[in-house]
Amino acid sequence: MPASNNITFRPREFKGSRLRCLLLTHRQNNDVATFLTSLVTPAALVTSDDRWAPHGLLHPGEVKLGKSTGFLSNENCDSLTNWWLAHPGRANTPNWDLVSTARVTERRGLVLIEAKAHVGELADDRCGATDQDNFHQIEHALAEATTAWNEQMPGFSLSVNSHYQMSNRFAFAWKLAKMRVPVVLVYLGFLNAEEMTRCELLRDHDHWRKSVVARSRGVIPDTAWDHTFDIDGTPLTVLICSADVRIQAITGR
Repeated sequence: MPASNNITFRPREFKGSRLRCLLLTHRQNNDVATFLTSLVTPAALVTSDDRWAPHGLLHPGEVKLGKSTGFLSNENCDSLTNWWLAHPGRANTPNWDLVSTARVTERRGLVLIEAKAHVGELADDRCGATDQDNFHQIEHALAEATTAWNEQMPGFSLSVNSHYQMSNRFAFAWKLAKMRVPVVLVYLGFLNAEEMTRCELLRDHDHWRKSVVARSRGVIPDTAWDHTFDIDGTPLTVLICSADVRIQAITGR
């Protein structure tokens, strides 16, 4: 393989949720579509004709919805970027662990997946934008999304200073629905990731669900999970899902 076509992986990508996302999509299209549909039924349907990323080990790139990658129109990509960033430059909109097109109530929509392999990945975090104009633009976007979410259901508090990753996930899901793109936002927990040593692993679906609800309390209302919202006529569904994808870890003596 020519050097320009080499695919490079970081050590952390050979375990946890990242590896599982790559392995799950490194299969026949029908199998990937069946798995994704099993997560989002009855809210959405994914077929072998849909597009997703990453697409296995040979196409491992994650999606930034602010870039033209075939998941959104160029106009919508630009709208997202300008809503989120004052000076795009080298800054980017957030990465998504797994994104797929889908049919949502007979309309073309998106499945957005945030994947975790242990409880610690739900830890509090803050926005790391170093450009102050971008920081304030993101802050403004989160405030706008918070107001809109609270009109749907009281109890949202999206912030740059607390639970930032979860905040931007809910903000982008709302913004896309506001742009008339149906969305299914999935928090996917990979169970029994035994190669993740020294971590609190996800034992079963109930453990994962309780962890998500507990760690998001004060940011996302408990009743928002596993609920479908109507954003000016466009559906937005929020799901907590789990999957058990075993990977045999081989350790040295």
